[in-house]
Amino acid sequence: MRFDIITLFPELFAPFLASGVTRRAYTSGQVDVRLWNPRDHAEGNYRRVDDRPFGGGPGMVMMAEPLHRCLAAIRTERAESEGSQAPLVLFSPIGAPLNHTAVERWSASAGAVLLCGRYEGIDQRFIDAHVDVQMSLGDFVLSGGEIAAMALLDAVARLQPGVLNDEGSHQLDSFNPALDGLLDCPHYTRPEEWAGQQVPAPLMSGHHAQIERWRRDQRLAITARHRPDLIDAARQAGRLAPADEAVLAKLA
Repeated sequence: MRFDIITLFPELFAPFLASGVTRRAYTSGQVDVRLWNPRDHAEGNYRRVDDRPFGGGPGMVMMAEPLHRCLAAIRTERAESEGSQAPLVLFSPIGAPLNHTAVERWSASAGAVLLCGRYEGIDQRFIDAHVDVQMSLGDFVLSGGEIAAMALLDAVARLQPGVLNDEGSHQLDSFNPALDGLLDCPHYTRPEEWAGQQVPAPLMSGHHAQIERWRRDQRLAITARHRPDLIDAARQAGRLAPADEAVLAKLA
């Protein structure tokens, strides 16, 4: 898959693409990331990409023309035929929140063009003409879309085969359908005792069924406490067994 990123700060991505376990996805080419600076497609000695907003107000607005030229260069390099263009994604507060279902969908896709806005925003005419998807990380505002783009890339990269050390690791992540969309359980490692606290006995038992039941109970308890909406969704989808409902009833 290929992700083309339109950003005024491509240098921000260099350490991200070379760090951590997900770098395997980028170095192997499983996730092909290409960076594009709209300044390279702006006119004039100053390569201007922003201007004051009509109607007044604070801040500057990214201009449509440099973005249009940048996108055209991307489309040309991708050699896309009409009707098979990669979607243009804008990270924006009005977009749908990114969740695990969306990440799985993107991880199985051919990729996209990711537009990282800056300043007060982007000329609405460019958005209306070219943006296919708007996406948000949550109800807060960032200085630009670069962090959001990295979040999407990281989430997608770790789902690619061979990227994580353990192929089944991501199957036990929070929100994963393999866990019925619940939050993950607590994890412990050596030593057996630390700061006066012991590793829970079921994890030391060596009894597989007992361990799995403890982990399931913990997932249910943590999810019910912190994200009861996920419990409701699992219940509506018929993912909760009678034993699960018994655990939840004790917590009520």
